[in-house]
Amino acid sequence: MTNQIPEITLHDGIRIPAVGFGTYKLKGQQGVQAINTAITNGYRLLDTAYNYENEATVGEAVRRSSVPREELVITSKLPGRYHHYDDAIVTIQESLLRANLDYYDLYLIHWPNPIQDNYVEAWQALIDAQRFGYIRSIGVCNFLPEHLERLENETGVLPTVNQVELHPRFNQSEQLKWDTNNRIVTESWSPLSRASDLLQDEILQKIAEKHHKTISQIILRWHYQLAAVAIPKSASPVRQKENISIFDFELTDEEMTMINSLTKPDGRLKDQDPAVYEEF
Repeated sequence: MTNQIPEITLHDGIRIPAVGFGTYKLKGQQGVQAINTAITNGYRLLDTAYNYENEATVGEAVRRSSVPREELVITSKLPGRYHHYDDAIVTIQESLLRANLDYYDLYLIHWPNPIQDNYVEAWQALIDAQRFGYIRSIGVCNFLPEHLERLENETGVLPTVNQVELHPRFNQSEQLKWDTNNRIVTESWSPLSRASDLLQDEILQKIAEKHHKTISQIILRWHYQLAAVAIPKSASPVRQKENISIFDFELTDEEMTMINSLTKPDGRLKDQDPAVYEEF
């Protein structure tokens, strides 16, 4: 099968698919249907967050699915307003109650919020929540090397995953290298960037024509060859299948370099620099 998704082993031994399914803005019955269809189409890694307000939608899709719960890898995220230890523990419990799940496979701190400077306290809560059995594996989102180094220095524990903005307009080469050197798997949010913009790119069009693939498939294959776990979102069953049909071809080193050349210093979609950005 061209859409059989390979797996990656995290440094704690947990295995996750090399491509996941984003659920941002998928809510209500339509959201349940879209997520359930994604599971049917082969996705096993589902990505949600407390702030997406759809953990219940994800949980309902999982319950309606014929795929056993233990074959799914379900991720949620802790919002910035609950970084204090006691708040974080209760919020993780609330996340589980919303989704009607016994555990999350992966739970992430959504943003470091360095101005508030409570992310180490939040990380300690995730460490303990893992010990309590609420979470199988713990990670972060949008953490810079300076934040990650502090987690290790103050708790002795590095995240298994760092989910960051990563796409051809912002390839995060230095962050990706740092994560890899420290055995952290990088996940890519907004992996297709502004798809409408990239669909007009001549370099991507030429590569897509050569491989008889869509531009989206070329971009997602680029993520895979970077060893970054992309999390594309689509409610379309056709697009869902397309987004994981990327394992029957390979980009050359030259093509990878060409795609990397599209990156820009100011390539962030919304100027959300983790060094200063705060999300609650």
